[in-house]
Formats: sequence, structure tokens, C-alpha cells
Amino acid sequence: MIRAVIFYVSLFVVAASLAQAEPVNPEGIWRLTDGKVTVKVVHCNGNNICANIVALAHPVLPDGSPLFDVMNPNHALRGRHVMGLPVIQGMVPTGNNTWRGQIYNADDGGTYNAYATVNGANLQVKGCWIVFCRDMNFTKLK
Repeated sequence: MIRAVIFYVSLFVVAASLAQAEPVNPEGIWRLTDGKVTVKVVHCNGNNICANIVALAHPVLPDGSPLFDVMNPNHALRGRHVMGLPVIQGMVPTGNNTWRGQIYNADDGGTYNAYATVNGANLQVKGCWIVFCRDMNFTKLK
């Protein structure tokens, strides 16, 4: 009886360890599934992750002028180009393939609590304001 219990407990431990996701490197070029924005994710400050905008579906205004960070609540930053803009700065790891931190949205100038999860070639970022959350799904390009 005791051997059977030990066997099943051992089997459970092995199965649980196999079920845990292998760490995935989040670094790379990721495009939002709607194609609106592409970001480059890199490690920063150790195992934290950062991301900057590297491509936009519509990178210029109708008159051909570049997009600026005009919605930023800090007036001194409104002259920054959206292309190259840091949108994630120092998300901290919270487990295998998961991070927590903040994300900046140039569309409204808001900074939101965010959670990121990498699963293979998919990156899911959830940005939240109080209890309202928005999911953003990215596909790895390279």
C-alpha cells in the first residue's frame, strides 16, 4: 500500500514537472495580430524585458509627417517620434515565460499595469486600468 502511494506521488511529481513550460526567450521582433504595431523585445536589467516600437502599419500622417507622442501627459515628451518609442520598460519575471510591469500606450498617453506571457511564437500582453483589461496578441517574426 505504501509503495503504491509512493509510486503515484512520484508519478504526479514527474508529470507536474513535465507539464511546466520550458523557459522561452522573449527576445525578438513581435507583430500585433492586427498588424498595427511591431515591437522589438530585449532583455534589460538582468531578466527583465523591455520593448520599443520598430514598425507601424501607418507610420506617417496623411501629409507625410511622422507620428509624434502627442498624447503623452508629460508635455516635454510630446515631441518624441512614435517610431522607436519605448512601450515596455523593465517588466520583471514572475515565473516561466511570464512577466509583470507596465506598458505605455501612445494612442491615449496612458501607462497601464501589464502582464506578458510567451507561449512558443505567441506573446500575449494584458494591459489593465483598475479592473478593465485589454488583451494584445503578438506573433513572433524573428
